Amino acid sequence: MSSKNLKLIAKTDEDLKVVSAHLQDSIANVSDIANLEKNKIFLMQLNRFMWEDIEKGVFRKNKRIRTILKFENVIKVHSKNINQSKKGKFLDFLTIETNQMPDNNYEMKIVFAGDSIIKVLSEVIEVTLDDQGEPWDTKNIPKHKVI
Repeated sequence: MSSKNLKLIAKTDEDLKVVSAHLQDSIANVSDIANLEKNKIFLMQLNRFMWEDIEKGVFRKNKRIRTILKFENVIKVHSKNINQSKKGKFLDFLTIETNQMPDNNYEMKIVFAGDSIIKVLSEVIEVTLDDQGEPWDTKNIPKHKVI
């Protein structure tokens, strides 16, 4: 049984919250992150945990799928606690936070575990999440400590 690949487009803060929720517990390799300055595009490939599949039934298998997260109209990108020379390092996605700046640009923070952050400064919110290929089974389901 093949699953339908997810494609989401975010143009508002509320839309971006939906994209962020679908990316919860995704994993990104540092080598799969690119800032295409001339094109004003920031790209990231992640292995997304398919929470929507789990919620459909008790006997569903845990699955991941490759997905592309794309930000357009990007002015600037900054990172914190991410060593770009460590190409084999993985980042655990937590959330995307949005803030409209006084100049009406948007600061979108991609937050990872371990206080790693990528800040994307953009003219507008124009973000897409686009699943690629077929999902695969994974034995592990992400777990969170309850505080």
